[in-house]
Amino acid sequence: MQPPVPYPVAANSGEKGLKGIIAGGITGGLEILITYPTEFVKTQLQLDEKGELKKFNGIVDCVTKTVKDKGFFGLYRGLSVLLLGSIPKSAARFGAFEFYSTKMRGDDSELTMTKRFFSGMLAGMTEAVVAVTPMETIKVRFINDQRSAKPKYKGLFHGIGQIFKSEGIGGIYKGLPATVVKQGSNQAIRFFVLFSLKDLYTGKDQTKSVPKVLVGIFGAIAGAASVFGNNPIDVVKTRMQGLDASKYKNSVDCALKIIRYEGPLAFYKGTVPRLGRVCLDVAITFMIYDSIMDLFNLVWK
Repeated sequence: MQPPVPYPVAANSGEKGLKGIIAGGITGGLEILITYPTEFVKTQLQLDEKGELKKFNGIVDCVTKTVKDKGFFGLYRGLSVLLLGSIPKSAARFGAFEFYSTKMRGDDSELTMTKRFFSGMLAGMTEAVVAVTPMETIKVRFINDQRSAKPKYKGLFHGIGQIFKSEGIGGIYKGLPATVVKQGSNQAIRFFVLFSLKDLYTGKDQTKSVPKVLVGIFGAIAGAASVFGNNPIDVVKTRMQGLDASKYKNSVDCALKIIRYEGPLAFYKGTVPRLGRVCLDVAITFMIYDSIMDLFNLVWK
């Protein structure tokens, strides 16, 4: 009797990663077209400070003033940046998750929840370096620039050119440490919660599928968990990527100044619009991704 053949980790990790990259890229492009206005409002509220610099009195006021001054498509200011960035971001996230989770499997093909948590964390850290930090920095600069009386960025490429000209490549990597922590914790929480709920539904029976509507609901719950878990990091990241980032020495100094001058509740600015965006985002993302991967697994053996 021949000994059992161990699970071919090395052979499958690259192929699983490639499937994840392609499926993730398609998913990212579709998702951002649906959810961008909530991201715009969230960023505007997070950039708002107390006193005479304050521009908005909540979500409705932000939407109303933006549409009045810039028209409906003012809510899509910076979309081109996020659209171009969302495809590689989602591709990097899901490709990395498939790669790392396959690598972490043991010979018995078991992928524990702890391993899924760390696979998600590594996937988030990968997307932070590859795509999220430059994309988020440019997006925040564009939205922040719109708040100025005389915006200086004439368009996407002009804005990127101005950033490179004045600050070099480091100009699009502002807030990298905070972004790595944010994305790592984001995806660790989301993948952990999603797969925990999937396992609860299926009883860990790998032959049982989860209806796509339930995948969406589980994704929304996972997204909400990540928002409440790391919104303070998101606020610090946004401040470090804004046009006024020079007032902070680093991410720690930014956090200390926020709590000193604005109080601990400032760390939860933009929570409501972020909650709406993230829950919708994660629900749609996992539904689309699951559907694409199901198709891939049928035609791509």
